[in-house]
Amino acid sequence: MTKSYKLSITHKPRYLHATVTGLNSKENVMHYLEDVFRECEDRGCTRLLIEERLEGPRIGTFDVFQIAAEGADRVRGHFKAIAYVDVNAQGDLMRFAETVAVNRGMPVKVFASVSDAEKWLM
Repeated sequence: MTKSYKLSITHKPRYLHATVTGLNSKENVMHYLEDVFRECEDRGCTRLLIEERLEGPRIGTFDVFQIAAEGADRVRGHFKAIAYVDVNAQGDLMRFAETVAVNRGMPVKVFASVSDAEKWLM
């Protein structure tokens, strides 16, 4: 499958800031998360800010559950903090994803803005 997203990584003094743009799909979310987690492992980074700017229809509840559960299982114990901003989020789906991940031991928190996420990470 061809990736239909662009990922940019900025190394900040205390965390990694990953910004993703492109088309919203379950496959793109799973792939960009894998890319970001691999980048953090390579850099020894334990604090992460993900800024998602994917366009298009939102992913369904079951897919969000699956992505959050599998992602949490994969990175359990690696991160001290993950801040997540989905600029196109609708409703409470991101809070649901946060709950799923936190219940599986992932230290993640969803924010409405990058500035709030940065304050929390610091």
